[in-house]
Amino acid sequence: MEKLIITAAICGAEVTKEHNSAVPYTVEEIGREAEIAYRAGASIIHLHVRLDDGTPTQDRQRFRMCMEEIKSRCPEAIIQPSTGGAVGMSNAERLQPVDLRPEMATLDSGTCNFGGDDVFVNTENTIKEFGEKMIKLSVKPEVEVFDKGMIDIAIRLQKKGFIKAPMHFNFVMGVNGGISATPRDLVFMAGSIPTGSTFTVSGVGKSEFEMAAMSIIMGGHVRVGFEDNVYISKGVLAKSNGELVEKVVRIARELGREIATPAEARQILGLQKV
Repeated sequence: MEKLIITAAICGAEVTKEHNSAVPYTVEEIGREAEIAYRAGASIIHLHVRLDDGTPTQDRQRFRMCMEEIKSRCPEAIIQPSTGGAVGMSNAERLQPVDLRPEMATLDSGTCNFGGDDVFVNTENTIKEFGEKMIKLSVKPEVEVFDKGMIDIAIRLQKKGFIKAPMHFNFVMGVNGGISATPRDLVFMAGSIPTGSTFTVSGVGKSEFEMAAMSIIMGGHVRVGFEDNVYISKGVLAKSNGELVEKVVRIARELGREIATPAEARQILGLQKV
């Protein structure tokens, strides 16, 4: 079985210091949390950025500053900017970090109801636009899927040349409006991707570590971090993203799965360090 790639989603666009005071906003805080997660065993830093007051932004220069801060602290880490941004942002806003030519970036492959009036919109033309830009700039997409139909869209658009194979998927499970976080549904999702693809699992909220353990057993990879869950155990806030990563490392070792280094993660995902 391949070694386990751990991704740390260190801040997201929605979670705030009101949820957990350790959620990073500033460039220095983001760099510190990335370094703590990296030293705990994360090879990939999934990156949203904030203004100093916590407002989510897709500003290219803010991404540049945060990426440089992370690289100065952990130069071997794979930095994976989000093109999801926040609900209501335009395609042009969301695509800004791709211009920085990171090794990877996220590519959401469908629209999802996030609750109330919040709709995370990704039309077919949006997916095509994002996919074409990533191909042009040699950025590997992590295809974000919130339900089985989004896998089907990605497969269809890959066959039409908008996404390169082999694809790497992130199954976001347990979010409002998406597929539930159950072993049944994870088996269904994993069985729906093309041969040769790889996948990471992001269990949202209380399902984070249950889904992590399932993915480890199934040969998939794992994402944890404040974006998805701010608790280390029921009712106990995590002190850092690194604490969440450390828990995944312990689970993986108990299950006999070795942790991938950034170099090994690049090999598994077909990346070349930039």
